[in-house]
Amino acid sequence: MSNPTHKIAALFAGIGGIEQGFHRALGDDVEMTMLCEWWDPAKRVLSARFPGVDLHPDVRELTDLPSETTLVTAGFPCTDLSQAGRTAGIDGEASGLVKHLFAVLDHTKGRSHLPTLLIENVPNMLALNKGRAMTYLVRELEALGYRWAYRVVDSRFTGVPQRRRRVILLASRDIDPRTVLFADDAGPRDDVDYKQDAFGFFWTEGRRGLGWAQDAVPTLKGGSTVGIPSPPAIWVPDAPMDRRLIKPRVEDAEAMQGFDRGWTDVDFGTSKRNGPRWKLVGNAVTANVSEWVARRLASPGDIVADDTLWMHQGGSWPTAAWGENGKVHTMLGLSEYPELEPYSHLLEVVDVEQAEPVSLRGAAGFWSRLQQGNLGRHPGFRDDVAAYVDMMRGEIPRVIAS
Repeated sequence: MSNPTHKIAALFAGIGGIEQGFHRALGDDVEMTMLCEWWDPAKRVLSARFPGVDLHPDVRELTDLPSETTLVTAGFPCTDLSQAGRTAGIDGEASGLVKHLFAVLDHTKGRSHLPTLLIENVPNMLALNKGRAMTYLVRELEALGYRWAYRVVDSRFTGVPQRRRRVILLASRDIDPRTVLFADDAGPRDDVDYKQDAFGFFWTEGRRGLGWAQDAVPTLKGGSTVGIPSPPAIWVPDAPMDRRLIKPRVEDAEAMQGFDRGWTDVDFGTSKRNGPRWKLVGNAVTANVSEWVARRLASPGDIVADDTLWMHQGGSWPTAAWGENGKVHTMLGLSEYPELEPYSHLLEVVDVEQAEPVSLRGAAGFWSRLQQGNLGRHPGFRDDVAAYVDMMRGEIPRVIAS
């Protein structure tokens, strides 16, 4: 291998979504200097997919980075920041681990070169506790002398049929992060790009929100409000009744996260069919998103939007901003779609015949919760849920007023 430009130390590496995106975009111009991950199932995936790379077991015990590192990646835990999680905030037990990232960077700041930093997390961190998480991150970044920029993006811009909004934050002493994150803007996809033959929703919710998505699934995640890791469900209005409510397979979810199918199919030492694979995939970074970042990092562009000075007054932070030396600028008019890659329709990714039908127990529980609120009013949806439950019970399907 020639001397690669990007030498990456991956903290909170998960199953390597950021790193896989960089490898896919830049090939031999990327070298992994280390991986850091504590959860054993994730470590097993990393060992299988990045063989030979040093794997550190605990960020809390990490005191230094390999000296050749040029980029640190950190998809630190969102458990305490996401609306689906505990929302304990940046001081929570899981999300608070990010302080160890800054500790190790502080240890290396005396070097002539401080690595560029790439962070991914949930948009709720911009608003939770009046923006306290972002305030903390900005303070730590600027103490290290970084100029920083971030942007909320929707994974659908890469063409995957998953609505997944995430904050991508880039901080550097060497490059202007604005020329990476703000050099592209395509605007949202036109509604005509989405077919009407399949709709994704959270079947483990029902009162708080369905995550309704046309020709896509809502955000893949590691848990639900009923406390179990679970895939979303898909309503296929024109399918036979026994296939009208289905769940994607974990291999489908891997594809919707931009991984090769089977990426997490490794030996976990458990007899469970998929073991922890759903949680691993749900917690991952969409590899296609990091692929876009990698391409722009290798070839920065002109900034395509204007900005204006912004003052944090105790509310939510903007969806796109940059700053340095105590000043914050919000970007004007940027969408969550830097590009519009060719779209993979949901039923091109999910095979209706191979997918698992939602169980009677799952469908009945969802139907019970659904009736307690006013959600799920898309024409025909409630009729089909009720009819599906009746069919699964062996009863004559009802028709209800939608």
